Amino acid sequence: MKSAWSVRVGVAAAAALLCLMGMKAEGQVVSPPPSPQLPAPTPLAGVRYDYPWEIYGGFAYSHFDAGPKLLQGANLGGFDARIVRELGTRWGVGANVRGYYGTTGVSPNCGSCSGSGSNAGSITGPFVSEHMFLVGPEYRLKANEHAAMMLHAFVGGAYGNFTSALGGVNPQSLGLFPNQFTVAGAFGGSIDLNRSPRLVFRIAPDATMTDFGHNGFAEQFAISVGIVYRMGRQFKR
Repeated sequence: MKSAWSVRVGVAAAAALLCLMGMKAEGQVVSPPPSPQLPAPTPLAGVRYDYPWEIYGGFAYSHFDAGPKLLQGANLGGFDARIVRELGTRWGVGANVRGYYGTTGVSPNCGSCSGSGSNAGSITGPFVSEHMFLVGPEYRLKANEHAAMMLHAFVGGAYGNFTSALGGVNPQSLGLFPNQFTVAGAFGGSIDLNRSPRLVFRIAPDATMTDFGHNGFAEQFAISVGIVYRMGRQFKR
């Protein structure tokens, strides 16, 4: 009898324990799995090509021939400034001003031919400059949030100053062009690397063409690097 009673008590205790555990499990709230964390938006996520104005300013380089038959060209440094009125996301019309400054080689000379010795008074490496004033169309060839490729064809005029450092010596006697204004053009493009929706780093190579007395247009190489800033309210879509 005692053994049977002990068994009954044990079974009842086990049943009570199981019932208590079940009630506790029903009272628990299961937490939902954590939602995945989305990456923060990048600074370039808002890049668009529908601003009405772009202003560009940069440092410029040009390899320039300051005379019709000089063997040594002039390596000139200066500036390149442009403003473009965008007509949409592809086409724009721009105005471009450039200035190039440096020294150039000249033909063997005796300069003012004063003093003694074969090289007395000779002129070497005089300062020359060129300013270009251009207008023309610009076309955005390809673009995404990271970069864009542009093409442009600017035409206008250029003024060359070849006598500022000659002290009255005839520039032709040194193989240089005389000071003059001539027709000019710049044909090339640019690679724009977006740094934010409005700020852009630009690399712009060009073939520039002038006719200071080459018996036809002479092609020169030019390149500039600088910053573009997009201005104005975006076009309505």
